[in-house]
Formats: sequence, structure tokens, C-alpha cells
Amino acid sequence: MSSLRSKFFDVYEVLKSELLKDPAFDFTDESREWVERMLDYNVPGGKCNRGLSVVDSYKLLKEGNELSEDEIFLASALGWCIEWLQAYFLVLDDIMDSSHTRRGQPCWFRQPKVGMIAVNDGILLRNHIGRVLKKHFHDKPYYVYLLELFNEVEFQTTCGQMIDLITAHLGQNDLSKYSLDDHTRIVEYKTAYYSFYLPVACALVMLGENLDNHANVRNILLEMGIYFQVQDDYLDCFGDPTVIGKIGTDIEDFKCSWLVVKALELSNGEQKKLLHENYGKVEPACVAKVKELYNTLNLQDVYLEYESKSYDKLTREIEAHPSKAVQAVLKSFLAKIYKRHK
Repeated sequence: MSSLRSKFFDVYEVLKSELLKDPAFDFTDESREWVERMLDYNVPGGKCNRGLSVVDSYKLLKEGNELSEDEIFLASALGWCIEWLQAYFLVLDDIMDSSHTRRGQPCWFRQPKVGMIAVNDGILLRNHIGRVLKKHFHDKPYYVYLLELFNEVEFQTTCGQMIDLITAHLGQNDLSKYSLDDHTRIVEYKTAYYSFYLPVACALVMLGENLDNHANVRNILLEMGIYFQVQDDYLDCFGDPTVIGKIGTDIEDFKCSWLVVKALELSNGEQKKLLHENYGKVEPACVAKVKELYNTLNLQDVYLEYESKSYDKLTREIEAHPSKAVQAVLKSFLAKIYKRHK
């Protein structure tokens, strides 16, 4: 697997080089340098779990058969398309949230001389995906299915971001509008489709599979994505910023976080009043009061119980799947996120 990982990162350099020489645009030296710096800053800097999962999933679905160099390259290229998609989402998301750090460094839009040019950079990142797919998959019988898959998942994720922002806006007027159903809907569309379903769907499409025949796989992966986001919400408050690579801002941003939904469920009248008065405020004293309430309500223990039950349920559903190869793929996803700290 370590050699597959090494080859995966080699493919990034190939794709970047091709994009910097794209014949559809007459680059100047300055524009080429800008794009290269922007790509290196935003695309390969994370854990790359989504992208690597395409290669891992494809290998597991091949049930031990050795992958050809061409298969490794194509699976890696699809993996990088997901990393490009992730970079596009994050660059724009950080602007919308007025975030300060991402992956342990300042957000791209906060870099000197970048600012709102980052909006166009985000659009450029999304367009690069189509360029990669056209160059490397145009002659494949499944090319159109890949285009449809990426377009569909981008649409679902963008709608998830929309309801996240709208729900936060409503919550500013009335915090009690936040519910577990709202949280689940936001997470399913904003995170689960592109982070969990898309990598496996890419591997299945490469194998010539019809995605309509794998609705149960999609449902398990979406459930896993919801569990993953609950972890993220927990880490935003209780995680170590030096480990997770960013300073959590869910409280200040009035996010419909799993923690605040649970706090609303468990609070008495006085505690609800404290939440209403302090949640969504940027003042450190207000944030501290919310975190203190989370501790009073033992939300860390509530989360640990949720994590344990989710893991057991997902394990049962995975082991009920008739295909051992698909089971292996789903178990590999679950193993990567269970008890994670970042």
C-alpha cells in the first residue's frame, strides 16, 4: 500500500504539469506560477483520505488481482479529482465562514495578495476536474457516468452547504429551530456524498458497475459520513487545534452542530437561556460559557456513547452485505475514521 501511496502522489505531479500546459489557455509566466502555487497550497496538503480511498477501494474490489500501472494511474487520477473537488469546496467554504486556518496554515484567501481572488481560484479548481476527466477518460466507455457522478455529487454538496447556511441564519433568530433532523440532512448532503460515497462510486464505475445496483452500499456510506461529521463537530470543540490543523469556530459561526443540538435536547430552561444568549457570539467569554455548559451536560460522554452505538450498527450492516469484496471496502472506510483524533 505504501508504494500505491507513493504512486498516488506522483500522479499529482503529472496532473499538475498537464494542467499548467493546458492548450485551451495561453498561460503567461505569472499566471502559470500563480496556478502552481495555488494548487500546491490547496490540493495535496490534507490527509488525502478521499483520493487514496479510490485506489484502495478499486484494489479491494479487484479481490487481490494485481493492478496494472494504467489502472493505478487512472484510479489515482480519479482520486485526485476528488481532492480537487475538496480543495474547491474548502477554499470557498473558508471565505463564507471567515475562517482563519486550514490544515495548520492560514486559509488561502488570507494569504498576502490573494484575498477575493480565491473565489476565482475555487472556480478554477472545479474546472480542472473536467480537464483531467476529458484528458484521461474521454475514450473510456464509462466517461459519461463519471461526468454525471461528479456533477451530481457537486450539486448535492452545494445544496448541503446552502441548507447549512440557511439553517444557521434561521438559528440566529431562534436557536430552537435547530434539530437532529436538520443536522442529519445538512451532513448527508454537505459531507457524506463527496467524502464517503464518491470514492467508492468512482471505483465501482471504473469496474463497469451500474451504481443503481449499489443503493445499499451508498446508504451505508452515507450513514458513515454522518458519523464522520458528528466526530468533526465534536473535534471542533474538544479536539486539539495542533492535531486537527484548524481552530474550531462552530460556536462563533452559529453552526447547526451535533453538540448544540444535543445540548438543546438535554438542557433545562436556565441552560437553554444561557445557550440562546451566548451561542453564535464571537466574544471569547461567550464561547467559554457554551463550552462550560457542554461540559456540565457531559457531552463528551454522550458523544462516546453515540460513537460506540454507531460503530456497532455500521459493523452489522456491513457484515450483512453479500459481497466479501464490498465488505472489505466498507470496513476499510470504517477503520480509518473510528476513534479518530483529527
